[in-house]
Amino acid sequence: MSLQAVSAISNSSLLQPGFSLLNFDGHVFFFGQKGWPKRSCPTGVFLLDIKQNELKMKPATFSKDSCYLPPLRYPALCMLRGNAESDGCQYIIHGGKTPNNDLSDKIYVMSLLSKNSKKATFQCVEKDLGGDVPEARYGHTINVVRSRGKSMSVIFGGRAYTPLAQRTTEKWNSVVDCLPSVFLVDFEFGCCTSYVLPELQDGLAFHVSVARNDTIYILGGHSLQNNTRSPSLYKLKIDLLLGSPLVTCTVLPGGISVSSAIVTQTGGSEFVLVGGYQSDNQKRLVCNTIVLEDSKIEIVERASPDWTPDIKHCRIWFGCDMGKGSVLLGIPGANKQLISDANYFYILRCKGAEEDKEEELSAQVCSQTSTEDPGDSTPFEDSEEFCFSAEASSFDVDDSDMYNEDDEEDESETGYWITCCASCNIDINTWVPFYSTELNKPAMILCSGGSGHWVHAQCMDLSETMLLRLSEANIKYFCNQHVDLNKGLQTPKKVMRLKKQPMKPLRKKPAMKLTTPAKKSFLRRLFD
Repeated sequence: MSLQAVSAISNSSLLQPGFSLLNFDGHVFFFGQKGWPKRSCPTGVFLLDIKQNELKMKPATFSKDSCYLPPLRYPALCMLRGNAESDGCQYIIHGGKTPNNDLSDKIYVMSLLSKNSKKATFQCVEKDLGGDVPEARYGHTINVVRSRGKSMSVIFGGRAYTPLAQRTTEKWNSVVDCLPSVFLVDFEFGCCTSYVLPELQDGLAFHVSVARNDTIYILGGHSLQNNTRSPSLYKLKIDLLLGSPLVTCTVLPGGISVSSAIVTQTGGSEFVLVGGYQSDNQKRLVCNTIVLEDSKIEIVERASPDWTPDIKHCRIWFGCDMGKGSVLLGIPGANKQLISDANYFYILRCKGAEEDKEEELSAQVCSQTSTEDPGDSTPFEDSEEFCFSAEASSFDVDDSDMYNEDDEEDESETGYWITCCASCNIDINTWVPFYSTELNKPAMILCSGGSGHWVHAQCMDLSETMLLRLSEANIKYFCNQHVDLNKGLQTPKKVMRLKKQPMKPLRKKPAMKLTTPAKKSFLRRLFD
């Protein structure tokens, strides 16, 4: 096993915990950036170029018939391979967190339509599901199993926000483990079925799952309810019988108590387990070899690499599978007394040079976003490790087309939990909804004073009626600090003047002249 440093060039602000990698035909694509996509890359999907130990990013595009795909962090994803005649593959993406910290319950299928030296084009389709649809979640896994000539997706684990009926003021934004149900998803008919198995008692998140044919092995994971890392090893066997699939679970000995571990495939039936945490205050520096056979699994300890002092002494670490026996590991830049938001990466190669050749993946690995959330776990899990389920390679790309981080706007001042003013009292641990439109984040409004900044509507003492009016109308808003600048709040709209037609004067009809005899006759009839 060898360890090599890699430099990230001009993209450290996007490479934050929770993103994923997709591998299409040996090309690696980044998905799940920090914040909402900007004009530099509206899709939020980038081609990764790793060349001469440097990492660069190039924006990718979507086809016109694609649905919108938000930048989801901590989703469950896995590869869906085609039939024997087709070398193409697709990726299934389920759940995850949006930049607003909302959880998604949607499921997408991504495929690569075209790729050349200038750009890559994807197609993304949202699948409609019915039946026992899994609730919105993150930190879970999804795998594809095959049995009797059919295939289905299996979803398990994860975390979700506390149901509204169970929320309290003190724990309004807290998360809980999802129920330990197993969901079978049939993409052909768009239906979901849930199974409750007696062997699965506690919810798990940030575990590792490895699938081979009709069997899934679930290893490790963290339970919020018990604050433990499961030492159990679960074997799920799915028999896709006609009409009603049969799902069974067996608890096997020889599990590993670990969370946020990383798995990479080194052979047709051999995998290497790297990283993770074995306790709240201790990283796991031991590596293991996992060998899968038709009916059993074997886990043995193997020699660990020569970890650098930076990795040994850092408080947290993160990383994920790059494919073909390689793992990308990272440590925060703060451990090197440098820029706090920068991360430093290493490539861990688990195979020898003589073993580095093309191999067909006979087993599918789904080490979902093997990360834990800083808001609801122990300090060591603050990393929320990256998820890489692809292989990094060098690409023929133009540096002029690379993503430029300077094109992005700084989002550090637009978070929902900033201190917006001197009297701001919004705290993520104690905040409760104030307006009827709020759910799990406070309402904010943009102040046009100075260079512009965001403030909490509640801190500005705005009524709900006024907040709705400001959000719907074309009106600039000034916070209490810049209220003196409140002049010309709204640019008057240009109104086309109508040409007025001059009115013609009314002609008076001439009075009727009466002759003297006629006048006398008229007066006589009038008074008679």
